[in-house]
Amino acid sequence: MTSESFNRPGAIDLSSLAGAAASPNAGPDSTGAAAGSFVQQVGEADFDAVVRKSTTHPVIMELYSPRANAQDLSDILIQATNQAAGRWLLARVNIDAEQRIAQAMGVQAVPTVVAIIGGQLAPLFQGTKPAEEVQAYLDQVTQIAVANGLTGRAEPVGPAAPQSEGEPEAAPKADPRFAAADAALEAGDYATAVAEFQKVLDQSPADAEALQGLAQSKLLERSTRFDPQAIVTTANAEPENWDVQMDAADLELINGDPAAAFDRLLQIIRETRDEQREAARVRLLELFDVVGKTDKAVLKARRQLSTALFA
Repeated sequence: MTSESFNRPGAIDLSSLAGAAASPNAGPDSTGAAAGSFVQQVGEADFDAVVRKSTTHPVIMELYSPRANAQDLSDILIQATNQAAGRWLLARVNIDAEQRIAQAMGVQAVPTVVAIIGGQLAPLFQGTKPAEEVQAYLDQVTQIAVANGLTGRAEPVGPAAPQSEGEPEAAPKADPRFAAADAALEAGDYATAVAEFQKVLDQSPADAEALQGLAQSKLLERSTRFDPQAIVTTANAEPENWDVQMDAADLELINGDPAAAFDRLLQIIRETRDEQREAARVRLLELFDVVGKTDKAVLKARRQLSTALFA
């Protein structure tokens, strides 16, 4: 098997997400004053409390200025956050009102959007973005959070903003069918979470959220048996040790590099046959579910899979 050297040292490596320090509060603007259910205006007094929340679920922080003419981005973030129904909390910071926060974070442009995952800051983007790109960033944050065991949900922090005429309804709160699975994930009991998601799928085989939850739970369960350094060393030294190569693919996904994980599994599919090839194909489809079927890396790898299977 030929592949690029796999040398990431840790099973949970958020060093690539390193950033500056952050903080929140906000003055009135056309959307910020009326916080949605999972949208919070924060300042120096409650910044530490917001960061602590990131140990159970991601916090997305929007550093904005009413002078920046970027209301469309704010609206996109607020709508996406409330539709996510607690997958993350949106913390909004008006840097005009919170200049010390802006200085501490080294804000160079507004708007600036960062994520806080397990107390670590991850710069996402500066400036405005279309809704599709913003959603892609948010999806990546939730994937990394789940891969690192952050499976909790944000609690509503205020009443939902009034719904404008013609505006789509906010997504419902957590589906009660997943209550047992979510509780197991929060407790770190990944085997039980796998079983609970499977129960939902037995009743609704095409349920996309259950499929993703099952795949994520299986990945988390496998990761509890990982020795990351041993995987790295063996994967580099034994390119045809297919079981270790599959573990290495899991590790690459956990470390936030799904494209590398997909490439590794595709290489196994190209170079093996029979049971090993089928095992790699099934694992690849599971990782597609973890990342999300509309992700660009998934769409590319799915096309490559079709080619590899009939090569």
